[in-house]
Amino acid sequence: MVPMRPAKTGKTSKATLNDVAALSGVHPSTVSRALDPEKAHLVLPATRERVAAAVKELDYQVNSFARSLRKGASGMVGVIVADVSNPFLPPVLRGIEQELRTERRLLLIAETHDNSTNLRDILDHFTSRRVDALIVSAVHDGDEDELRAVAERTPVVLAIRGFAGDRLPTVRHNDVLGGQIAAQHLVELGHRDLAQLRGPVDVSSFSGRAAGYSSVLATTTARDVSTEHVAAAPTQQEGHRLAKALLDRQGPLPTAIFAHNDMMAVGALDAIREAGLGCPGDISVIGYNDSPLTDHIDPPLTTVHLPSLEVGRRAARLALALMAGEKAGRSEQLEPEIVIRASTAPPAARG
Repeated sequence: MVPMRPAKTGKTSKATLNDVAALSGVHPSTVSRALDPEKAHLVLPATRERVAAAVKELDYQVNSFARSLRKGASGMVGVIVADVSNPFLPPVLRGIEQELRTERRLLLIAETHDNSTNLRDILDHFTSRRVDALIVSAVHDGDEDELRAVAERTPVVLAIRGFAGDRLPTVRHNDVLGGQIAAQHLVELGHRDLAQLRGPVDVSSFSGRAAGYSSVLATTTARDVSTEHVAAAPTQQEGHRLAKALLDRQGPLPTAIFAHNDMMAVGALDAIREAGLGCPGDISVIGYNDSPLTDHIDPPLTTVHLPSLEVGRRAARLALALMAGEKAGRSEQLEPEIVIRASTAPPAARG
């Protein structure tokens, strides 16, 4: 059989599977098998070589999306975050991408704006598009039933934030210990009037940090002079609002503030400057996450390090394991460590 060379149709035309079959002198189904890594062994080596030569000559591009649909997979993993403006998140996303790239998976990223209604809408969109798995870092306490229902048909991994009991595979920080480390650092510096700027109470990471902070103050002579205000979202603006309320009220000012994340800590630094005070001369500030560039602000921020790149990598590995059929919903917890910079110091004597 003499192979038929497909007619030239111009530089803008794209070669098809049938074109490759015609040039290599085989049936299109043989070409399909030869180009499929899982089925190539079913094709004779000489035939595979002819197909490969035709693919090269025609510059044929395999339609990976169509192939994945035939196999019941999309080749895509949905990643759901709360706030893409949070500088802590890019390294998390990079870690996820680095792991998934090795399996030729594509990330689809969506933002909830820290809103559970948006989360539900995004889950519906992603599952209707048949993503192979979901990695979610935007959950609130009331979202568990929704996520567990989705996990019955699509692998789900939680990152950073989770639920009590870890009934879904989760990669999170030991936030209680992290809160303890932050409070203990301030107490050891000699601070006796401390305050925390609390993140949303229905988010596991912030409730854990609050619990750790409170447990330290319960065992020392230091006083908690926090207000009852809680951030609606863990943003710079909310950190500024909470710190301003703390500094404007009647009563003792704190000599040190523990903000539940770095963005809130930056907002607190702004409020301290606006009040005519200095950091750390008047008030020390410690954040949480060790986000990029926290060592470049003025003053460089003392913070609790959360290894964001590693969180992303581990979450992706869990997702890949679930996609491969692993049933064990194991969870992982990373340990915190403090990064001491210039925003914390012993308290100055007050007249």
